[in-house]
Amino acid sequence: MEPPAAGEVHMSQAIQPAHANARGELSAGQLLKWIDTTACLAAEKHAGVSCVTASVDDIQFEETARVGQVITIKAKVTRAFSTSMEIGIKVIVQDIFTDTEKLISVAFSTFVAKPVGEEKIYLKPVTLVTEQDHVEHNLASERRKVRLQHEDTFQNLMKESSKVDDPICDEEEGTVSTRGTAIQSIELVLPPHANHHGNTFGGQIMAWMETVATISASRLCRAHPLLKSVDMFKFRGPSVVGDRLVFNAIVNNTFQTCVEVGVRVEAFNCQEWSEGRGRHINSAFLIYNAVDDKEERVTFPRIKPMSKDDLRRYHGAVARKRIRLGRKYVTSHREEVPFGVHWDVSNQVSLSDGNVEAFQKLVAKRGWEVTSAVEKIKIYTLEEHDILSVWVEKQVEKPAHLAYHLLSDFTKRPLWDPHYMSCEVIDWVSEDDQIYYITCPIANGTKPKDLVVLVSRRRPLKDSDTYVVAAKSVVLPSVPPSPQYTRSEIVCAGFLIHAAGSSSCTVSYFNQVSASILPYFAGNLGGWSKSIEETAASCIQFIENATDEGLLSIF
Repeated sequence: MEPPAAGEVHMSQAIQPAHANARGELSAGQLLKWIDTTACLAAEKHAGVSCVTASVDDIQFEETARVGQVITIKAKVTRAFSTSMEIGIKVIVQDIFTDTEKLISVAFSTFVAKPVGEEKIYLKPVTLVTEQDHVEHNLASERRKVRLQHEDTFQNLMKESSKVDDPICDEEEGTVSTRGTAIQSIELVLPPHANHHGNTFGGQIMAWMETVATISASRLCRAHPLLKSVDMFKFRGPSVVGDRLVFNAIVNNTFQTCVEVGVRVEAFNCQEWSEGRGRHINSAFLIYNAVDDKEERVTFPRIKPMSKDDLRRYHGAVARKRIRLGRKYVTSHREEVPFGVHWDVSNQVSLSDGNVEAFQKLVAKRGWEVTSAVEKIKIYTLEEHDILSVWVEKQVEKPAHLAYHLLSDFTKRPLWDPHYMSCEVIDWVSEDDQIYYITCPIANGTKPKDLVVLVSRRRPLKDSDTYVVAAKSVVLPSVPPSPQYTRSEIVCAGFLIHAAGSSSCTVSYFNQVSASILPYFAGNLGGWSKSIEETAASCIQFIENATDEGLLSIF
């Protein structure tokens, strides 16, 4: 393990049985306490004064740790904003017998400097040394924007939720109520639970919340809940030694193999306790997977809201999932991993057929979830491990063959898609396969993007009425990367066009999103942009304004 860099704080802990749950794995609550402690010490190292936790961003847990292994938590201030600062946290587990290391989590929290007396404290800027320091410094600004607009985004998505058809109906079998998952617990804050400021330690509150949330999730799944992530939350107010903390937890919604549990925390001093008048100091939302005794992933039953409050929590979980999905990608820095295959003229038939086959496999995947529905447009997403795919479904009042001819000609895409500046054919491989050079506007960074893409189109077979247009990046030696552009990549994308009648069709656009394409999607998925809906509406208008007579000029 490398020594701490300048301004960085390390905490290493050997995992003991007292730190573990019944499965012998490190308790997520214990880990949250260690994370909060390390982040606080990093904040105070930079500020030179006492600091308190203001908020915690989404925490994703990628791996588990077991008794006998060693946890190392690294924390460092990524950027200072006047009186608050963002702390980047990285958690690694090491097996002492094999000397292997695995990444458990990367998280971000915000701390506020506590002034001494009435004098306001202004934090010094962070010294940037490495390239990664500069990257995180820039991303910290984006993450801060997401935090500040979180509440407005959530409320807007809740308003939209009433427009999405509720998939739950009275006749649907296997749905369950969440009433049996309600849990209440109480804790008396003692001196060991307080931090060095005299307030209840934020990490301790998070640990208690995780305990009651785990019990709530287990009542639904009848299996072993595994904490997958903690949604972004703020500390609304402090509590002190002597307070009674009341925790109320209940399942809000399920999403196939995960479940969201909401926890509300209220604090009472002696007088408030006798009067039944508490202070709301925190609410958080924890997302779990679950495994059975054979270590197989459990699929949760669908939730059926039984009351107005159930329905509010149901839709709230859907909105938070969408925001969480967008934040996960817009606030992270993912390196581009090259997928483009080298174009080989001697093997062009196999490469073209493989392009179509990969696209059809993407279309056939299960687990797509609706994230947005507006009039003629629906947006679905699919997450598999760290791979995000997007499906945009459009209802078009024009024949399928017309939509196919217009959308399979990528030179026309800049006419309706603002994400395409130019698109030209550089290799006419065959009647149904062309290679295009595409340029895109600046999404992040300082340079526009460019792509070299193989587009393969297929008309319906005799017993089908579905058209296919598949696209993927290829490497062409005659078109090397240019210093004026950032060479980007399409992993797997395309259109599926299905005739809905003689004069209408359903156009579905699919994209397995690469790191370079993420900036064009993430804000929309998170609810603070409408670029996908706007582009889809433009596509519909482009097709519906076209005529059959124009096809002769296309090919």
